[in-house]
Amino acid sequence: MEEEIINRVANSKLITFNLEDYYPKGERVILDIKNWLFEDIVLREKDFRKQVKNHDWHQYQDAYVAIQCSADAIIPDWAYMLITLSLASIAKKTILGNLELLETSLYQDIISNLDVSEFQDKPIIIKGCSKKPVPVNAYLMITNKLKPVAKSIMFGEACSSVPLFKRK
Repeated sequence: MEEEIINRVANSKLITFNLEDYYPKGERVILDIKNWLFEDIVLREKDFRKQVKNHDWHQYQDAYVAIQCSADAIIPDWAYMLITLSLASIAKKTILGNLELLETSLYQDIISNLDVSEFQDKPIIIKGCSKKPVPVNAYLMITNKLKPVAKSIMFGEACSSVPLFKRK
């Protein structure tokens, strides 16, 4: 006699939380200012201001921008501030750093504003595999955000999860 196969995962109260679902749409761009420096190492204020003034800022329209200097140069803080002012009305977000730091900053904004009340007293599994560049820090942030409300937190897939937290 054949027994009916029952999908216990589908019938459970387990909620899958996928950080990829919160991935903000938009182009990510690195703005490397190395070539704006004299001999790639010295920032001359007059020349730098000219570079900022003459740069085509519209190429960053609605993009997420990570400003960096790939040269081993000392860049004064005001230089990054000047660039940020030029991007203020064009880019969606501007940070100083690499793309991973940019993604972390985006997720920090999203997670800090996330209403987690729907997860109150529920078992949560934070999905681990992602096709989008979800930074590891986002997993830490969402874990901290869910801990006060969740009944339990696991990581991975329902068929092979790693238990992380269970409220007593």
